[in-house]
Amino acid sequence: MLSIFDWIRRSKSGGELLATLEYFQDRSPDLFPEHKAIGPPVSLVNRPCKRCWVYPCQDNRGLGYCRTCLAIIARAESLGGQSRQAVVVWGHVNCLPKQLKSKTGFYSNHILGSYVHDAQHFLLVMDRFELKPWIQELLVYHGTDLKGLLQVFPTTGQTQRGSMEDVIGRAIHQDARFPMDLLRIRFFPNAYELFAPHVREWRGQLTFEVREFLKLLEMAFIFRSLLRPEEQRMLRNLVNISNESKEQFTWGRVTGHLTQEARDMLNAWKFRQWSQNQIILLYELIDYVEYTP
Repeated sequence: MLSIFDWIRRSKSGGELLATLEYFQDRSPDLFPEHKAIGPPVSLVNRPCKRCWVYPCQDNRGLGYCRTCLAIIARAESLGGQSRQAVVVWGHVNCLPKQLKSKTGFYSNHILGSYVHDAQHFLLVMDRFELKPWIQELLVYHGTDLKGLLQVFPTTGQTQRGSMEDVIGRAIHQDARFPMDLLRIRFFPNAYELFAPHVREWRGQLTFEVREFLKLLEMAFIFRSLLRPEEQRMLRNLVNISNESKEQFTWGRVTGHLTQEARDMLNAWKFRQWSQNQIILLYELIDYVEYTP
């Protein structure tokens, strides 16, 4: 029989993942029974559910799904928009976060779905704008006591590069690659990058100590709040200019449009000396912080 962990790993999309976690948290006994008859073997005239490949088909429309899969697929259709703004955290830690076990604090209002696998593994789904406050609360309650690895990646749909079940499986496969000496975060702005993490690792855009990553999120928050979208685009285009004199001229034009506060920020950060990979990472993190004027 399938456990809830098996159902999670059968999610083809972010919407299905959210739907599975939602039904699981509601403790729907009719959807996740402990004992349930399995479907027939594949034959010319019969077969089990084509999604889970375990339970018998029970829908009346001839779609070929069991009752559980049909409910998950139907609910996922209304969660597509929410899932596209969501981020998944797969944690392998020395101890579970206190609030996750008690469902208090941040977890009671801002987490879209959660699952505790065992004493060292958990899965969370939240709106991407909640990532920074969640990490902040994690450090407030645990400080340096919490150690392990948190893998952060967005939800995805069924693509040629894989589905949500493939991405989750890849994250699980990679969760024990570091010692439990401190808390690290591996950041994947694109889900398919879990299949080739060495590319981001080589660029220095993948693995961070938790406080270092929080600092980067805070910088992205300040950057987004002090610069208008068109100003952010102009600065981003500077990366593609190879001619030094043209780059210097363009830099002068761009900074001339900025407020004094924004210019002071860029000068304090020594933004012109940043590498292309640093700038790319900053712009990736902008999508994970809210704008505050």
